[in-house]
Amino acid sequence: MQDAEKPPSRTEKPAGRAGFALSLKGRALRYLAAREHSRAELERKLKVHEETPGQLAQVLDELQAKDFINEARVVESVVHRRAARFGASRIKYELLNKGLGGEAVTGALDRLKSSELERAREVWRKKFDGPAPDAAARAKQMRFLAARGFGGEVIRRVVAGADDE
Repeated sequence: MQDAEKPPSRTEKPAGRAGFALSLKGRALRYLAAREHSRAELERKLKVHEETPGQLAQVLDELQAKDFINEARVVESVVHRRAARFGASRIKYELLNKGLGGEAVTGALDRLKSSELERAREVWRKKFDGPAPDAAARAKQMRFLAARGFGGEVIRRVVAGADDE
């Protein structure tokens, strides 16, 4: 195989368009334009594009100083996108995976817990036509809500009280 036909290895950076290479800051801004990212997420995504040691930290410090990277906005963004479909434990898991601090996550979860029952009822209504006719169907409904991250007490109240309304 000639050099011209050889496919690029995984360690080589893609050439992109001729004469156009996106800077580290440009890549970070492109990610941030799509949605809010935490600093840890950006570090993980941009680490492979860092050309000199410390360059990534410098770029992220600059973006954070200009408030392009904001932990509170990331938390609010995730809660806003996920609260209608998921329970507090699933959202907590997602926030922690984004590398957010425990204090911000705890504050968001406290706000979510107050509406957990209503959100679980709405998710249940969208999925199921009505109360479960037998124990097997009730178990299926409970597993569905548990997979969505709702707590055990909330699940029991939603499935058992489905016909109370």
